Amino acid sequence: MVIERFAELVVRGGINVQPGQGVVIYTDTAHLEIARAVTEAAYAAGAAWVEPIWSDGPMRRSAVQHATIENLSAVRPWALERIAEWTAAGAAWIRLMGEADPHQFDGLDPAKVAASPAEETQAMRRAVFDGMRWTVVGAPNPGWAREVFGEPDVERLWKAVGTAMRLDADDPVEEWQRRAAMLAERGRRLDELELTELRYAGEGTDLTVGLLPGSRWKGGGLVDADGVPYLPNIPTEEVFTSPDRNRAEGVIRVTRPVVISGRVITGLVVTFKDGCITAVEADEGAEVVRAHLDTDEGARRLGEVALVDRDSRIARTGVVFHNMLFDENAACHVAWGQSFPFAVEGGGAMTERQRAELGLNMSSVHTDVVIGGEGISVTGRGPKGTVDIIRDDEWVL
Repeated sequence: MVIERFAELVVRGGINVQPGQGVVIYTDTAHLEIARAVTEAAYAAGAAWVEPIWSDGPMRRSAVQHATIENLSAVRPWALERIAEWTAAGAAWIRLMGEADPHQFDGLDPAKVAASPAEETQAMRRAVFDGMRWTVVGAPNPGWAREVFGEPDVERLWKAVGTAMRLDADDPVEEWQRRAAMLAERGRRLDELELTELRYAGEGTDLTVGLLPGSRWKGGGLVDADGVPYLPNIPTEEVFTSPDRNRAEGVIRVTRPVVISGRVITGLVVTFKDGCITAVEADEGAEVVRAHLDTDEGARRLGEVALVDRDSRIARTGVVFHNMLFDENAACHVAWGQSFPFAVEGGGAMTERQRAELGLNMSSVHTDVVIGGEGISVTGRGPKGTVDIIRDDEWVL
């Protein structure tokens, strides 16, 4: 029953499938039962077709182990054409996340693990920025459960995921509509302040980030070009915007483990100067982070700043999910890499050159890291003065 409620929420509340629309599902072989339920829900909602794009952990390890970096990074023209056809057809897409083996790349070359066809990633992002509806959700499986609880207790993981995704509500879709409206209201209040600067301060963290003229705070959900609302991430507890790529100073202490290229990174501390990451330290996995940051020039600069407080459903579960879709929504976070053009007034209509000149970041990566939790405070500064937004992990604006 929980899988059916999950699938219904993903289809009706996530991508909000419209009659006659095509749906693409990115999924792992470990998610077969869930992918089948989502496919059934999509067709029941009126989808014209559903195309699953399968991956498999052991197969991905084989590729990283044996293929060259050049081949792992090579553009595939047929893949670009496929994305263009999905866009032209007005398709929506779903990504089911949840690694069946979070340690599958242990012992392999970090540079090869980080390698991927960057042009394909950018093509998919352009499709999203141009209005393609999408949603990303976590798909419970034994490997993910073992990483969280130390044993493959999928039922326990489903309970935690169900709480985070509000599957316990009488109507999860309506419940998410209410939560989305509240987060959107927070965004509107932040917009009214016309902030030019944001400061995160807490144990081990003191980071000041510049904001762009015309910045718009987003939260809850988005609306496509045809006026159809959707939720890009389920769960979501954040309000966020894209900062000035050239203005970030200070240091952050990451408060939850980060999974990068299949590796779990712990004890991560990152230093920024003149907008750029200049130093990386970690208890485990620092070399993976450094390889990741070498992906391209934009990988070392911020593309997102986000605000989350202790009222988050994810925070209230007390669970570290080892999955950034969930863990980023437990507390305040930032992300280096690709920014969101729609988070700036008129950004959607700008060329990539105009976005870069304005100060939006461009990269083939987008990596969220949690810097919030108990003790974190966030202040904003602008023409209307300095204002407290979050104090000791509690929203006070």
